[in-house]
Amino acid sequence: MTPMVDIAFLLLIFFMVTTVFRLPQAMEMLLPENDPDKPAPTAKVFEKKLLTVLVLDNDSLAYNIGNDPPRPLLWDSLRSVLQERKEMYGDSVVVLAKIHRRARYSAMVNVVDEFNVVGITRFSIDRFTTWEDSLLRAAGFRTSGPAGLPEPIFAEGGEEEG
Repeated sequence: MTPMVDIAFLLLIFFMVTTVFRLPQAMEMLLPENDPDKPAPTAKVFEKKLLTVLVLDNDSLAYNIGNDPPRPLLWDSLRSVLQERKEMYGDSVVVLAKIHRRARYSAMVNVVDEFNVVGITRFSIDRFTTWEDSLLRAAGFRTSGPAGLPEPIFAEGGEEEG
């Protein structure tokens, strides 16, 4: 019986020494402070260097550049749109991802993964608001928001009138 116990302990020690423990892989994100008394940080960005990617409640995509009306975007063509903007403006391109609260978490992860694949280093993730819902509705998208939201008015060149 003693040799069997010795072998069991030797095997236990062998597996403990040779097992590789992996650290969990996680996305590192810098989150803003949640202090209502402190104003949110702002940054000035050229309008044409801003690409907004909208993840809708049904996990479909739309995008707009600056204040242009939103356009539909397929998941397959997201990378090419990002690469086009990166080639045009280099590292000064800024991407804003607005994710609907009903969108799946995997959709957000996939969007951020595409940012990383293309090499987009300046991006922000923000809440999808009723303003984006009204922009999408005015551009002809079906949205899940309540009817009767204010319709944004666009000028001839796609600029917002205000």
